[in-house]
Amino acid sequence: QVQLVESGGGLVQSGGSLRLSCIFSGRTFSSYSMGWFRQAPGKEREFVSAINLSGSSTYYADSVKGRFTISRDNTKNTMYLEMNRLKPEDTAAYTCAARWRVPVTTTNYDYWGQGTQVTVSS
Repeated sequence: QVQLVESGGGLVQSGGSLRLSCIFSGRTFSSYSMGWFRQAPGKEREFVSAINLSGSSTYYADSVKGRFTISRDNTKNTMYLEMNRLKPEDTAAYTCAARWRVPVTTTNYDYWGQGTQVTVSS
């Protein structure tokens, strides 16, 4: 069974940066595309970013394009989300997800982590 554990969330001022990590275990990491999603209170879960098996293709929501960077290290079974120029509207619980082979920008992922909270103060 796949397990995903996020870390790196916290409280940051507007304009600041954070780096989230997602550690994958239980299966072959390089066989899974990965994604980041977020959910703010009272809102639906939304797609943030995704990355394919090798890391050669990445996908971003328009709201984070140019500010966030997704990456993965298949030797460490870890995915990252570098978040720069953070805004108060980025405040949410961020969750990583794994999907067999093909990345998608919907919530159609096979495994989900528990999430890490990101709070951006104005």
